[in-house]
Amino acid sequence: MTPLRLLILALLFYMGWYLFRIRRKKKPRPSDAPSDTSPQDILVEDPVCHLLVPKHQALRLRKDGVTYYFCSEQCCDKFAEKSAQGEL
Repeated sequence: MTPLRLLILALLFYMGWYLFRIRRKKKPRPSDAPSDTSPQDILVEDPVCHLLVPKHQALRLRKDGVTYYFCSEQCCDKFAEKSAQGEL
């Protein structure tokens, strides 16, 4: 091979490697993906049984300006009974 052919071959190889490297950098990686955390993903604790429940699925009880979250109606009823008796 002549030196000119080797130079052209080396140049083509470099350009191919460079283009491959650029395309590889443009692909989104799972670790770089933006986290899509919304308020619905927040866990809240049930004050009766201390179970963690997704906020959008929890039952709500508002008392004295404070919102309480519950996993079930039974826990909500128990909390209401205790607060009515003054045990809280």
